[in-house]
This record gives sequence, structure tokens and C-alpha cells, in this order.
Amino acid sequence: MSESPDTRSLVSASSQLNLMEIDTIDDKEFDIPQVDTPPTLESILNEPEDEDEPFILEDTCLLNTENIDAHSCETSSLASSDSGDRTHLKRKRKTVELNATVHGSVLRHSILKGISAQIVSAADKVDAGLPTAVTVSGVIVVGTSHGLALVFDLNQALRLCLGSTATGAEYGAVSALSINHDCTRLLCGFAKGQITMWDLANGKLLRTITDAHPPGTAILHVKFTDDPTLAVCNDSGGSVFELAFRRLMGMRTCESRCLFSGSKGEVCNVEPLLTAPDLKDHPITQYSLLAMASLTKILVIGLKPSLKVWMTFPYGKTDPTSVPQLAWQFVPVQKVVNPILAFCRGDTIHFLLVKKDETGTIHVIKQRQLQLNCDIISLSWINSRTLVVMDSGEKLRVVDRPSQEELETLDMAEVQLVYNSSHFKSLATGGNVSQALALVGEKACYQSVCSYAGQMVLLGTKSAHIMTLRNWRERVDCLLKQERFVEALSLAWSFHEGTAKAVLGLFGDPAKRKGVVADKMLEILFQYVERSVKKCPEHGKIQVMEQHFQDMVPVVVDYCLLLQRTDLLFNQLYTRLVENCVARGVFLESLEPYIVSERLGCVTAPVMRDLLTHLQDNNMMDSVENCLIHLDITSLDIQQVVQMCWDNQLYDAMIYVFNSGMNDYINPMEKLFQVISPPLREGKALTDEQVVMGNKLLVYISCSLAGRAYPLGDIPEDLVSQVKNQVFEFLTRLHSAEAGQKEELYPYIRTLLHFDTREFLNVLALTFQDFKNDKQALEYQQRIVDILLKVMVENSDFTPSQVGCLFTFLARQLAKPDNTLFVNRKLFDQVLEFLCSPDDDSRHTERQQVLLELLQVGGVVQFDEGRLLGLAEKAEFYQICEFLYEQKHLYDKIMDCYLRDPLRKEEIFNYIHNLLSMPGYSSEEKQCVWDKALLHIAELVTLDPAKSADLVAMHFPEEVRPIITKLHDDHLVFQFLRCLLDPSATSREGPHPQALLRVSPDLHELHMGLLCRFTPRQLTDFLKVSQDYRLEEAIQITEQYQLHEATAYLLEKKGDSHGAFQVLLKTLKDKLSALTSEKEGAEKRSEEEGEREREEESPLQRVEESLGDIIALCHRSSQSLNQEQRGVLWFPLLEAMMSPQKLLKGPDARHTSEALKELTMKVLNSMSSFIPLPAIIQRILQDPVYGKGKLAEIQGLILGMLETFNYEQTLLETTTSLLNHDLHWSLSHLRAAVSRGLHPRQDHCNICLQQYKRRHDSPEEIIIFSCGHLYHCQCLQRKGSGHVGHRLLQAWSCYKCTSSQGGRGGDRVTTETGRGRSTSLAQTKVMSREAGEDGKKVFAETTLDPQQSQSWDQLRCLYRGPSRLAILSEITHCHGNEKAGLLNPSQPGTASIFHNENFQLKLSPPPSVEE
Repeated sequence: MSESPDTRSLVSASSQLNLMEIDTIDDKEFDIPQVDTPPTLESILNEPEDEDEPFILEDTCLLNTENIDAHSCETSSLASSDSGDRTHLKRKRKTVELNATVHGSVLRHSILKGISAQIVSAADKVDAGLPTAVTVSGVIVVGTSHGLALVFDLNQALRLCLGSTATGAEYGAVSALSINHDCTRLLCGFAKGQITMWDLANGKLLRTITDAHPPGTAILHVKFTDDPTLAVCNDSGGSVFELAFRRLMGMRTCESRCLFSGSKGEVCNVEPLLTAPDLKDHPITQYSLLAMASLTKILVIGLKPSLKVWMTFPYGKTDPTSVPQLAWQFVPVQKVVNPILAFCRGDTIHFLLVKKDETGTIHVIKQRQLQLNCDIISLSWINSRTLVVMDSGEKLRVVDRPSQEELETLDMAEVQLVYNSSHFKSLATGGNVSQALALVGEKACYQSVCSYAGQMVLLGTKSAHIMTLRNWRERVDCLLKQERFVEALSLAWSFHEGTAKAVLGLFGDPAKRKGVVADKMLEILFQYVERSVKKCPEHGKIQVMEQHFQDMVPVVVDYCLLLQRTDLLFNQLYTRLVENCVARGVFLESLEPYIVSERLGCVTAPVMRDLLTHLQDNNMMDSVENCLIHLDITSLDIQQVVQMCWDNQLYDAMIYVFNSGMNDYINPMEKLFQVISPPLREGKALTDEQVVMGNKLLVYISCSLAGRAYPLGDIPEDLVSQVKNQVFEFLTRLHSAEAGQKEELYPYIRTLLHFDTREFLNVLALTFQDFKNDKQALEYQQRIVDILLKVMVENSDFTPSQVGCLFTFLARQLAKPDNTLFVNRKLFDQVLEFLCSPDDDSRHTERQQVLLELLQVGGVVQFDEGRLLGLAEKAEFYQICEFLYEQKHLYDKIMDCYLRDPLRKEEIFNYIHNLLSMPGYSSEEKQCVWDKALLHIAELVTLDPAKSADLVAMHFPEEVRPIITKLHDDHLVFQFLRCLLDPSATSREGPHPQALLRVSPDLHELHMGLLCRFTPRQLTDFLKVSQDYRLEEAIQITEQYQLHEATAYLLEKKGDSHGAFQVLLKTLKDKLSALTSEKEGAEKRSEEEGEREREEESPLQRVEESLGDIIALCHRSSQSLNQEQRGVLWFPLLEAMMSPQKLLKGPDARHTSEALKELTMKVLNSMSSFIPLPAIIQRILQDPVYGKGKLAEIQGLILGMLETFNYEQTLLETTTSLLNHDLHWSLSHLRAAVSRGLHPRQDHCNICLQQYKRRHDSPEEIIIFSCGHLYHCQCLQRKGSGHVGHRLLQAWSCYKCTSSQGGRGGDRVTTETGRGRSTSLAQTKVMSREAGEDGKKVFAETTLDPQQSQSWDQLRCLYRGPSRLAILSEITHCHGNEKAGLLNPSQPGTASIFHNENFQLKLSPPPSVEE
């Protein structure tokens, strides 16, 4: 039988790892901390499935799959989709997107026709049944539903048929297959639980194993390990067993050992680590690793040298229908080959790297996970970098692990994949499996997908299929067959650059690889051009033909340039394209962007001539110019090109051709001067074209003098000096070459000055900056300056503005430190007259700056200082004046300069401060400045009050009062004093003047009066901050301006709390009267003056604000008053709030009445902390509003007070109970003690051994302890296990426990006594004390006798009053670090006071924290 292509691919596949790829692998993995002490297998087996796993990764969010739709999948295929529509490429002069990712067809899908035919034939002829399982090694074995195993060789010939239909009837279908590493043994697992071993050399049955696992369960997996005598199996009960094969005395035996029990969690997949022959010495192989996947986690265990769990890993929250997957692969990571386990359940693939370090320690390290948008049902490695997964929609996805990129998606629905659902449900044995395992089995296909040697075999119901990685050349050819040339070139370029994924077939060093791929790309380019020329539309619109070639030509040009094969582009490829005139035009036009971007620097002469001719014929002159200035034009006819440029106004190109083609830098200038000189000489306006030419001329001259080529690049170094001299010589010529009799001297300089004086002088200024020690250049510089002066000074045809530009230019040049120019002194006077001209306001700042620069570099010696100062003052050049005054040390006059200069007024404060603070100035100079500042202080304060205040505080502290007298405006005085005295008025940096300056109280009081006038709302804040005013005078001021809030604050500060209260109360009453008056909505004109600047507020808001102030005052004052004095404060306030309610009648006043009642309740709640409740109620009932009428009217007030009373009573009772019984226990300990119900171990007393309920007629007191022992109270008393405890309560200790422990007397006990079945809440008290060494907690229910009840009432009365809050606060403070919680009832009939639904602990109890 001849080998089919499929067979050859299977035979040629190698299982060896290509170690040559290690250097090129871009590993992006990252480590996590390793597990130092992995859990033992016993701890895993004994662990409930719902508990937390002992091995939890730090990054737990990686495992959260809660929001993933496990059934969603991506069905697009890169390989099968034919992108024939090229609309995305239709763009003129399109360039290739080199970063576009093209992978092509990565997998080759082939049908194993021979095996498929014989599977169908066996089903028909020998009743083999349908295929159920497949495995691949040196042979291919297919198991059937009738118990047969068909063994095929690599030529797809049937070698063996193992088993029989009779065996199938007894054992059921083949549910699992495995071949050992040397392909000599086959293990078959069956649906009814049996396992058989066959010799593949002769087809002999070697073992039938029936007792390896519990009966009644199907075999889901059976796998050989690297050790041929060791295998593992997994049954439908979720258990995993180790099978050890032995041969003793000629007898073949099998010993079974349980590795994982299904009762502790069901395992549905197992995968041993299998090693290739070339890695058999790897240090990890000695441990015989096995990965197991249960429904909640995966486990990695080592079978050798002894059983050991290496790690566990939970999946997190997953879809219960998702199938757990496992796959091992040896992968080169950081140039070391180590095994990686890929596992998943759902859509996230996790990777665990197993490695052994130099010390021999094994590390299991989490790698970067891979997220896919699909529910994975099969997971396989096809090589060390590539994974193949199958999703629940039977889409096969090829994924590159390092980049996490999906390379290809194939639809495998036609395979009709075999699923193992019946085995997972164990239908052959009655379906005795868990619901969770049956749910997973719906999508299980473990036995129908297997990988070996870089290939995958898929088993369908009637066929077998093989998936193989294509080599690089085949992937490119696959695209070429579909005529997808652009994608083929992109894929080939990725192979060339080494960025492709899943590469197969490229070996050798990188240079050799690139050479092989480059040859293939050139072949593709020829095919692409040939196909484009042949398939060009012969008829139709020209645009269609152009578009046809515009899709192809840029691609060809791009790749030729990338491969550096311009010879091929301009010879063979261009020759083929020239045959089509449209293709020729498109090709030539497409060259422009490459030339402009300088990717294409050299073009052959024929192509260059064709390019220029084509662009010129199509009137694309801009393109001509762009190409010319970027190309070497030495091979062209220079004169012809120059004439073409001149005729078409391509001045940049013309200059470039002259410069680079003939090294001629003067001719272009002569041509341009010939155009722009005549109209300028005649005084005519220039056209737009002539303006463009003139600007280009200026730029060209600037570049030539600076050594730069025009329009881009640099002049060759050996020509820079020569070009510069030629240009200077040209510009300074007396006459032009074709001069007439009327031509004036120096025509070129004169023309440039007339064209744009300022820009020409800027060009000269830039040029002069480069002149250092070049003697000849300095001579040229002086000559040009002399010519400029001669041309412009001696002629009247230049405007004053142009002359001014020249003088400004000269001033700048003369102001330079290294100036070598000489200018006649008379010209300096002209410069001075011009710059200081008061009639010309244009560029005032620029002229002043130029003159200042001239003076600063020593030009002042050229002028008469008196005349200079007069001209500067007349021109308002204050910086010039300052410079001159600085020379003469006239610092007081400098201050006048600052004050008169509108741009620098703000700087005068820093100037005065620096001059008065810094050393280096004489006392006379400082005194002069000091006097001047004091003289102008009013002007300074007007300019900036804050900075003036800082200045006064630092340098004029004794002159505050005289300064204020000089300020005639009250508002100015107010601003000054506010900045000087009020720290809150400004937020400037540095020390505030308040910290540096102390003034007399009368100034503070003056400031207060001004505050009352201008910003009365800020007065109270100032009073709180400042401490330097006198109280009596301050009170008089606030009373004068009727600022009641400030008056009340001052009275309270004085100690007259009652007076402050009366002031605030009067204010409140006024606002209440305004609220209740008929003109409620109108603004009251009789408001106090201090209220005028308030924002518009409703009368009710004003009442609320005033009420808040007065309540705060009463709170502060009540702390130091007796009960009677408190009543004098609070009751008038209460009456003031209740009395207006009499006047509110009718439905319109309902809202106001409700608001007042709410505010009254606020007063009641506040005063209840200081006034006894009966006194409050009595006062309320005496009020006419509440004393008459129905109860409903006062129901709200009464209920509110009763709620407060109930709250305080509950609070007091709880607090007193805690204090009396245990000051050292927090609420959390109390809850822990009483919340647990007690269950007696026996139903009889542990002392008398009789039933605890002996008589039904009378209830008997029993005691039960937390240890479970139960006693009659009388029996326990007789044994002396009770003693009088704290506060006359009986404390008990367990007789049995204390007797066995020596009867320690200091035991910590907590008792709970019950009479009958239940007692009422009032009869139940909880007692708790510190536990002793035995650690027992005992509970008892006690009933208070009359004496105890009386004591309780007395204690409650004792703590009535303001001290009740202090009690709870003290407990909270003592036990603040302990946990606290609510109490739970210990029995159904009893309850704690804390479980009252109306109970609310409002005074910050310890937080309730769940334990």
C-alpha cells in the first residue's frame, strides 16, 4: 500500500522538542511566590469540597469567572474566510500596513480515509459498533461500542482487531485507551468497569483486571505513565487508582492503590507527565507527576519515590457544565526546558510551571493566564508554544501562548465528534453517578481528541480526522492558491522578520532563514505582477483600471524596498508593467511618496526620465518639484530641467538643480533678482507670485550664509566657506551684470531693503551671530553695515519705519559684548532721537528694550546723560530712568519710576523691602527710601492693601497711627487694618504681620467698628481669633451697630451667660414675630443693621439659625449651673418657642406650625439632658396651646418625651446591669456566653442519677452547665458546689468537672438557672464572670427576690440624672478594644433586653462585629 500524504505527515512528525528554538522564544511569563510546604494527600482527601483550598494564589481575582458566559464562542475563521472584496485597499498611493497581523491557515485538516472506511466496514461486517475512543502513538487504536479495539498502523492498514463482540456484551463499550511509550502494550477500559491489557506485537490478551476499583462504575480514563509497570485509572465514581503491574513466578498480577477517593470530591480527568526520549534524564521525571482535575480544583501529585501532593489550585466560580481539562508540555522558559501544566474549566486557561532549582527544591509557579471567549471542552498542546482548544460550539482554535493571540479558528461540526457522555453517566452500570458528574459528561470528549508528535486526531461517529501544523512555505502557498497575494506577502514578511507564530520548517541561523524567505517573497512578487497584468480589465472606465493597479503597485514597491531589491523593481518588474500604459502611469505616480520620504534615494536614469515626463504631461508640477529636490539629478539634462522649472515656477527645484547639479549658488539669486527688482525700483506693488519669489530669495540667502542647502540638507563642508564668500560678494556689488545708466549703487541690498527691511536685517543678524574669529567675515560684516547706512541714510525713499528698523538692528549689534562694528557717533545721536521719539507710540516696549541693552553693554558713554535722561522721561522710558538713577544712587527717584510705570507698579513693594532689608546700602540711602515710602503710603495702600500691610509690619511698626491718619477713605483704612490685624482675612505665604506686630487696643476697636460697617458677618470670626481688644468697649461697639450675635459672644466671654442668653433670646423672639406676622413673605425693613448683608433667607431659616445659636449657648452654660439656674435659661427659651404657636391659626399656617413644633421638640430634646422630665411636662401642660384641647394636639410632644424616657431608662438599666455584674466583660463576650444553647449529655441529674423532672405537680429548679452536665439545684447544694457570689446571687460550679480537676476554687463560671421551662423577661438576669483555668462557661437564670428588687430600684434612682451617660461612656472606654455584639436568647422562652425591638442604643456603643 502506498503512503498517503496524511500518512507521510503522521510518519514524519517528530515528538522531539526543537531545542534550537529556545534562543528565539520571547517568554513573557512572570513568577509568583512558590509554595514552601505543600499540603499532604491525606489533608486533601479529608477536606470537604466546599471549604477553602489550602493552596490559594495571591492574585485571587485571576480565578473569578463569575461573569463569564461559558456558552459564548467566537466562530470567525482566519483560514476559511476569503476576503475577496478589496474595498479596504482602495486608496490612492496606499502603503503597506506592516504591522497588520496575518497568520494564514495554520492547521492542515485531513481525513484519515483508510481508517474511516474500515471503521464503517467493521460496524457493518463484524458488528463492531460505533467508535467510542481513540489513541495514537506508533499506531492508531480505535475502540468501539461493542468492546472491540481496532489497531491500525501508520499506513492506515488494520493490523489487529482485539477483543470480540462477546467480550463487548460482557464488558460494555470501550471507554478509554492508552498505549505505553514504546508502543508494546495497550490498556483498554470498559463501560462496565473492566480493564484489559493487550500485547500489540501479537494481539495477545495479557491481563484482565476486574478488581482495581469499586464495581458498578465505568472507566473514564486509563493512562500509562513513563514507567511501563505503572498506570492510573479514573472511574465514574470520581476515584483515581494507581495500577502497578507485576510478574511473579510467571503470573501477571496487578496491584491497585487508591490515590483519590470519589467520596471526597469527584475527579473527572487525569493526566500523567509523559517525557520524550531526549528528556528522559530531566530532574522532574523521577517524581512521576500526575495531574488530577476534580470538579472544584486540580491537584498535582508525585507518585515517586513516595506519594506526595505538590500543590492544589481551585478553579474559582465556574459553570457547572464546563469540562475540566489538563495538558502537560515541556516548554523552554528562560533557556531552560521545564514542564508546564495547562488546565482550565470554562474559558480561562491557567499555566503552572514546575521546576527544580540548584538546591534541589521543587517550585510550582503560576504563569500568565489565557482568557478565551468560549467554553473549552478540549485542550491540547501541538508544540511548545501553541495550544489547540475545542469549544462547546465545536470550533477549533489555535492559540499562541506567549502572545496570547488566536491564530486560526476552524469549524469542526462536519467531524461529528464522539462524546463520552454515556460513560460519565455510567449508563452501562445503571447510571449510579452524581448529578454534578453527569452534568460535566454532557460535553466530555476526552477519548475522542488526542494529540501526539505535534498532531491531533479527532474521532467522529463515522470517520477519523488529523490536524497537523503546516510548515511556513505551505502556509504561504495556501494563501497564494486563493490569490491572496497581499496577505501572502505579509505572512512571508513576518517569517522574514521572525515575528510569525507557530512557525514550522525554518531552521538555521537568522541570515540563512531570511535568505530563504526573501527568495520566496521575490517569487510571490513576480506572480503578483504577472497576475495583475494578465487580469487587468480590458474594457470599461479608466478609473477601474487605475484602481486595479493602485491595489498592487504600492505593495510591490514596498516589499522591494524592504528587501532592498530596487534593481529588481526598476528592471524586471518595471519592464513587465510598462507593457500596460495604465500600469506604467500608476507605477510612476506611486514612486513620489517613497522619494519624498527618502526611502527611495536612487532611481535609474530611464525611470527618472519617464517619471518627469509623465508628471509633466499630467500637469503634476508640484510632484515634479517634490521629486526633484529629493533625487540625484546628475544623470539628467540640467539645462532642460532648469528651463522646465523656470517655466513652471518651480523655484525650489530650480535652486536645487543649480546647487547640486552644477555647484552654482549665484545664478539662482540673479534670476530671482531680475524678477523682483524692476517693480520695486519703480515703486509698484508686487504680485503674489513675486512676493513668494522674494521670500524664497531671503530664505535662500539665509541658508547659503549659514552653510545649509536649500530647501533641505547641508552644503558640503568643503564648499561652505566658498559659498558664503560668493554670496557676500554678490550682495555687495556696486552694479548688477546688466546694469543700465540709471541704476543706483548696491542694487541687490537696496532691493532687499525695499522688499522687506525687517526680514532682511533679521537674516543679517542671524548671519552675524555665526561670525566669531573669521577675519574676512568680519570685514564683510563691517562693509555691509557701511553700505546699509549709506543706502538708507543718504536716501529719502525709505520710510521712517524702515530707517527705524535699521537703527534697531545697529543698536542690537553694537550692544553685543564682542561687537567689532564701528559706527559714527553722530549716528548714535540719530538713533537716540529716533528711539526716544515721543510722537511714535509704536513698539514702545521694543524701543525701550533696545536702548536699555545698548546702555547695559556700555553704550551710555556715547551719550550725554542729562540729555539722555530728559529724552527718556519725555518718552516714558522708566526702565532707562531707573538704570540712570541706579548709576547715581538716587533710590528715592527710582520709586517714582515704579509708581509711574503702569507695567511695574506691583514690583515697588519688593523693591522697598529688598532695599531696606539687604546689606550694601548706606543708612542715609535707606532713610531716604524710608521717608519716600512713608510719603507715598496712601498710594501704596490703594495699590495693594495686603502688601502694604506686610511692608508696614516689617519696616514701619511705629508709624501705624500716622499712616491711618493719612488714609482719608474709611474703606481704605478698613482694608489696611484688616490685612494688618486679622489673620483670617488673607492667606498669604510667609509669617503673618499679626505675629510680628502688636498694636494698641484702640486700633483693634477701630477695626471692629469698620468691620461692623463694611462686613458685619465677619465680626464674630474676628472676635474669636483676636485677643487684643477690650471687652467693655467691644460690647459698646457691637451694641451700637446692633450686632446681637457678636454681643452675645462677648457677653459670654465676659462671663455674663445670662446677659448673652437675653440678647440671643430677644433676637429669636424678633424673628419669631416676623415669622408669625401677617406679612410673613415680605422682607422686614426694621431688621438690625447687621442683618442687611445676609443672603436672602426665609424667616423660618433665620429662626432655625438663631435657635441653634441659643441652644449651643445654653448647652455650654448649663454645665456650670445648678438646677434652678438651668431652669432660668431653658424655660424662657421653651416659652419663646411655644408662645408664637397660639397666633398660628387656619390652614395656611399649618406648615409653619408644624415647623415650630419640630423646633420645639429640638429644644425639648436638648433641655432634657439638663432639666428633669416631670418639670418639662408640667410646663408644657401649663401652656395654653397644649393645656387645652384634645390629647392629639400634645400627643407628638408627649410621645417624643416618652421615647426619650424609655430610651434613657433602658440605657440606665443596661448600664447598671453591666456595672453590677461584670465591669470587665464587653458586650461581645456576653453575647458569646449566652447565645449558645446548652444540650445536656444525659436526661438525668449527674448526682442523684434520676430524671431531672421527677414530679409533674411542682416545678423543680435545675442547673445545666456548658460542659453538658445537668444537676438538680438541691443535689448541687448538698454537694457544696455553690457559693454566694457577687451581689447576693448564687454562683455555681460543675461538681463533676471540679472534682476531676481537684476542685479549683477560683474557677471562672457562668450559671444559668431555670425554673420550669421558661421565665419572663422581668425575671431573667444574665451573670458572667472571668473564666478560670478549666475554661468552662456556665449559664444560670435567676429570679430577683423582693429585697433584691428593692435594691435594684434604689440603684436605679441613684443613677438617675446626668451621670447615666458617663456610666456608659466609662464602660465603652474600658472595653473599647474588645468585640461586642447583640445577645441571643438562650432558650425559646427567654430573651435579652437587647432583643426588645424598641431598644435603640444611640450613644455610640461598641461596634457589633460578627465573630
